[in-house]
Amino acid sequence: MWADLKPIGRNAISGGYRRYAWTAADQDCRAWFRAQAESRGLTYELDRNGNQWAWQGDPLAGDAVVTGSHLDSVPDGGAFDGPLGVVSSFAALDELRRRGVEFTKPLAITNFGDEEGARFGLACVGSRLAAGQLTVAKAHELRDADGTTLPQAMEAAGYDPATIGPDPERLARIGAFVELHVEQGRALDLTGHPIGIASAIWPHGRWRFDFHGEANHAGTTRLEDRRDPMLTYAETVVAARREARLAGALATFAKVAVEPNGVNAIPSLVRGWLDSRAVDQETLDQVIAGIERAARENATRSGTDLHITQESFTPVVEFEHALRDELAKLLHSERGDIPVLGTGAGHDAGILSASVPTAMLFVRNPTGISHSPAEYAAEDDCVAGVIALADVLEGLACT
Repeated sequence: MWADLKPIGRNAISGGYRRYAWTAADQDCRAWFRAQAESRGLTYELDRNGNQWAWQGDPLAGDAVVTGSHLDSVPDGGAFDGPLGVVSSFAALDELRRRGVEFTKPLAITNFGDEEGARFGLACVGSRLAAGQLTVAKAHELRDADGTTLPQAMEAAGYDPATIGPDPERLARIGAFVELHVEQGRALDLTGHPIGIASAIWPHGRWRFDFHGEANHAGTTRLEDRRDPMLTYAETVVAARREARLAGALATFAKVAVEPNGVNAIPSLVRGWLDSRAVDQETLDQVIAGIERAARENATRSGTDLHITQESFTPVVEFEHALRDELAKLLHSERGDIPVLGTGAGHDAGILSASVPTAMLFVRNPTGISHSPAEYAAEDDCVAGVIALADVLEGLACT
């Protein structure tokens, strides 16, 4: 499975993946998922929001146990973020069949669409729509860098955008959702454990900072006469790092758009996107307030105008303690105590937690690198993840 999926959407120069929602690479990933489902005799479904489902048992029976993740990527992302969870889900089902277990509940494997938000700027679009956390009106307003709307992209890929929206009936049929994911940090590597259980997802969000100045000639305009938004942006990037460090949080400006984007032209507009995360809401609010205050002070000094837009936000997610404890019990006997970890990364499991009991398993990442072609997990650890997921699914769906 891994070999078949590995070349899809891979950039020959960077070695990273560009599997953006509703593009040709995304379609190839979706075709791969459907082929895996059908080769196992599973019932394949595409829901109203473009999320894929593969069912062992009756999809309508209720109290289903669901596992899976996503197949899309960030720009030049790694091979494991998302796909490891989907591949491991099919492999775990294969393991359960090898064991000869009898299913007492329906089991589904899913691929949620547009989890990374690389194309339209909003993460977890597929799961947000299903859970009613993204309205149809807001979804229709989403546009990519070329101005293509989400409905236009879906239609171009052969899907009907008229059907998108909340899917409460489907979610009501799910008794538990367990997502396996490569760890996006080094906590497991430092403890020496190949597998961990998620405790919570930090609150996190994305903010767009629009710095408006005045375009002018770079070779003739005196420094004191300039209204340069790039200067304001640069000072804000430094301020973000300072505020995050002081609060023990995270803040990152990693995407920027410049107009007119000429080497010899002072910009008229610099647009930067901030990603910030913290262990709790109070700390995150403190960091964002500090960054905004510094940005406005810098804008005043440089004669530029600033507009800030919150594009997305996800509050802290505490995974259901009963399900989390059940996973720990199912995995304890031969493995000892399993580390329980918090994470700053968002996931579909976090979105669904408001509607469905959810839990997560992490697989060790020896370098801690993620969202990069250097992302890596050892094969032995990936196999350990499959066995752990199979043990969990057996305990939840076969007893």
